[in-house]
Amino acid sequence: MGSAVAWMTTVVLGAALAVVPGSAEASAGPVPRVYPTPRSVQAHGPGVALGPRVALVAGGDADPAAVRVVRTALVAAGVRHVDRVAALDDVRGGQTAVALDGDAARRLGLPDAARLPAEGYVLGTGRVRGHAVVALNGHDGTGTYYAAQTLRQLLRHRARVPGVLIKDWPEQGVRGVIEGFYGTPWSQADRLAQLDFYGAHKMNTYVYSPKDDPYLRAEWRDPYPADRLDQLKELVGRAQSDHVRFTYALSPGLSVCYSSDADLQALVAKFQSLYDIGVRDFAVPLDDISYTKWNCDADAQKFGSGAAAAGEAQSYLLNRVRDRFIAAHPDVAPLEMVPTEYADVADSAYKTALRAHLSGQIVVEWTGVGVIAPTITAEQARQARSVYGHPVLVWDNYPVNDYVTSRLLLGPYTGRDPGITASLYGITANPMIQAEASKPALFGVADFTWNPDAYDAAASWQAALDELSGGDPRARTALAAFADLEYGSKLNPGNAPVLAAKIAAFWPAWNAGHASATRPLDTYLSRIEAAPTTLRTRMHDPAFTTETAPWLNSSAYWARAARAALRMLRAQHAGDTATARTERAHAEAYMTTATSFTYTGLNGPVPVSVGAGVIDTFVTDALAAGP
Repeated sequence: MGSAVAWMTTVVLGAALAVVPGSAEASAGPVPRVYPTPRSVQAHGPGVALGPRVALVAGGDADPAAVRVVRTALVAAGVRHVDRVAALDDVRGGQTAVALDGDAARRLGLPDAARLPAEGYVLGTGRVRGHAVVALNGHDGTGTYYAAQTLRQLLRHRARVPGVLIKDWPEQGVRGVIEGFYGTPWSQADRLAQLDFYGAHKMNTYVYSPKDDPYLRAEWRDPYPADRLDQLKELVGRAQSDHVRFTYALSPGLSVCYSSDADLQALVAKFQSLYDIGVRDFAVPLDDISYTKWNCDADAQKFGSGAAAAGEAQSYLLNRVRDRFIAAHPDVAPLEMVPTEYADVADSAYKTALRAHLSGQIVVEWTGVGVIAPTITAEQARQARSVYGHPVLVWDNYPVNDYVTSRLLLGPYTGRDPGITASLYGITANPMIQAEASKPALFGVADFTWNPDAYDAAASWQAALDELSGGDPRARTALAAFADLEYGSKLNPGNAPVLAAKIAAFWPAWNAGHASATRPLDTYLSRIEAAPTTLRTRMHDPAFTTETAPWLNSSAYWARAARAALRMLRAQHAGDTATARTERAHAEAYMTTATSFTYTGLNGPVPVSVGAGVIDTFVTDALAAGP
């Protein structure tokens, strides 16, 4: 990190990005927030007004996805005509230019993106031969694409780029998501939308590992039918367009014979079929299986028994896969594996065998200390790197909810020490069964893995809610109230902290005889009650409101129950026993309805839980104080 600090004029932390004036012509107004948080931002000359016609400077070798993102962002900002030209000298007199090449950056005197790490970029503004110019220069095609994503944010809701110089690159080489949960899998539409989200937020990895895909697990030896392979090919193509590496994770552990040449050939053939449709990243998860018994007698004869034998057998198979397939394809990334012991840093006979026998070119995945790790420290990451003896990729089980299927986990991504990245190959987060609702947490994953030293979990979470709500203030308020109800998790102890604080303030005031104490709480509860309607009409995200509908509906009825309980208390305080009893009946009926909502899981209806331990406890306590 030393080189970053030496160059950095301004460290960007959390909310609005600060700008240090670098010349007499400082940019007008603050720089809009950019996420993931860039390494450095400084003022650099005057701002650039776009005008109705803009020249997009992009030669024939320009990254197509970056060109697409820039063109879309310009049109969204109000530009009516985008003229693509091959070079800056082809721009018409006086026309504003947005240039996706190194020539414009050099002529503006910007830092050289070629000297940045992979996926890094420089974005700056200035003037060249009378033209106002915005230059985007990536270290590579992905860096240019990320510069385009930054420009998209700078142009959000405006037709002017502030005078700015951004120099940026990722801290973590592998940053992304692993679809590895148990439960109803994502749809094809979910996956395509997720890939677009990852690209927009500079995450570069998607691991395809849905537990219900039979061709990944129970029927791993069988080739995909043509229609299923076509679906995967569509995903791979979208991933490439979004600069996301599609990792195919085959899980043969339930039936594989580690010493079998036939099984090795079946595994290599399966990988080859995916390679043929564009996959260049592969993994072999061997988690959630038994290593105390073999699937074939040949393994017992070759390796013996016990945990050390299992580690040796797995190493034997994976080394042969690396030699037969990975090494035979120079454009393929290192093979990844999930060990059967994946959730601690204690040494063992199994881990000793992996260190001794598994090729050092194979990456080992680890969940932290615990299947769902509340925290991951730099020391734990160092221990993991040492005990496994291989590069370590974190399989981070947040915001996955397959172990609490009644809940959504909408809180921020927390508990990860910035220092962990020094010992890691990368981080991939395991999301929820609900794809769209996973985005607030995944937004934080993207922010943390890009620039962990500048990561502010609370600010990043608020920015995620800003984005998901679509810029509508009323939708934003409703979404915040709903997300608060589903805030708590192993990473974020304490559910519904905002509502809990309002309830905690209510009871002392009420018990002191202040009848007006019901007003602030009632106002907030009315916001929760209205949230389903507000989000469905103003958020413009039908995927989110559809998949969260049972929780939204339950939250509305819990709010109605709580408001009826408040009316009961007020009536009782006023001596109106009849009204108090009527409101008590309403509260009880609403509470019954609130607990009735379900969604359909793989094994049938699943009751949903909203604001557990907070709003339900308040209603129960209030009713206990009533007539």
